[in-house]
Amino acid sequence: MSSIFVDWNTMECFVNDVFKGYGVPEEDARICTDVLLESDRLGIESHGVNRFKPIYLDRIKAGIQNPVTVFDVMKQTATTAVVDGHDGMGQVIGYRSMQMAIEKAKTYGMGMVAVRNSTHYGIAGYYAIMAAKAGCIGITGTNARPSIAPTLGVENMLGTNPLTFGLPTDEEFPFLLDCATSITQRGKIEYYARLGKDTPAGMVIGPDGTSLTDSDAILIKLNDGSAALAPLGGIGEELGGYKGYGYATVVEILSAALQTGSYLKMLTGIQDGNKVPYHLGHFFMAIDTEAFMGLEAFKKTSGDILRSLRSSKKAPGSERIYTAGEKEYQIWLERKDHGVPINEGVQTEMLSIRDELKLYQYRFPFE
Repeated sequence: MSSIFVDWNTMECFVNDVFKGYGVPEEDARICTDVLLESDRLGIESHGVNRFKPIYLDRIKAGIQNPVTVFDVMKQTATTAVVDGHDGMGQVIGYRSMQMAIEKAKTYGMGMVAVRNSTHYGIAGYYAIMAAKAGCIGITGTNARPSIAPTLGVENMLGTNPLTFGLPTDEEFPFLLDCATSITQRGKIEYYARLGKDTPAGMVIGPDGTSLTDSDAILIKLNDGSAALAPLGGIGEELGGYKGYGYATVVEILSAALQTGSYLKMLTGIQDGNKVPYHLGHFFMAIDTEAFMGLEAFKKTSGDILRSLRSSKKAPGSERIYTAGEKEYQIWLERKDHGVPINEGVQTEMLSIRDELKLYQYRFPFE
């Protein structure tokens, strides 16, 4: 399936206007747009405009996500807060929560905000980068619809539950580790399905423990509980699947227990056969490097570590070693002058949304 590039300004304006057309206030729409397009800037298509319609617009239209976000601080101390997002826009809730954590960290050295009753907040790395740009260590995680089977099990119980870190460095980009605690995530399988490609073997297991590869069928089976994602490390214990399972459980607990939020099978989005809000939980942590030996010292040491790793002995046939966040930065350098790659499926969705909202001022190169 071929992709056509659309310039960043056009995409930013279009996505922003569409969010507003679906009832998202202007300031919130800008935040949602920036989070969404950050995924495409970094080459993470599974969380970019590929998910614009099915994850956000369709859920607003279905009445299971509120376009106007009520950010309700339920409890607060000098260094912590508990927030109820009332099923508003997850990007807005995430942005304001990490902003609050950073402000607390800048005053007291550390800040942590726990969130309940939220929705899909997009790329987790966006919030970790927010902290890194502010000179802080940023940590965030979120639970999600049940997708991962526990080690030695086949039932989808845990979400893909990313545990994400952003660290400032003296290089042109921060260290960013943003990955699911499963081998792959639902968004990646959705991306494979859009491209008409099979999911690689070993990523998804069926009730009998065998591997599933049909992407369209997997998405159906994940929803009805007859398939599950394997945790990091893979199926069983031999290759360390219990490690991914353990980290996924840590994220599940931190996304629910601090804020008495929903968890595991409570997050299916289905009740009595009807779609209902997901009530996701998140957590955000910011640690100010100035509270230790200072930002510049931290940046230099972290940069020295990363450069040492990249300059270490390479495996035969390997051209280079990468560190987390480097490939994403290189993708941005390649894309900043070309725009956002839009595949044929999303092209059709964009034209349909444009016509639905009568945004006829937009013309796209794929028309």
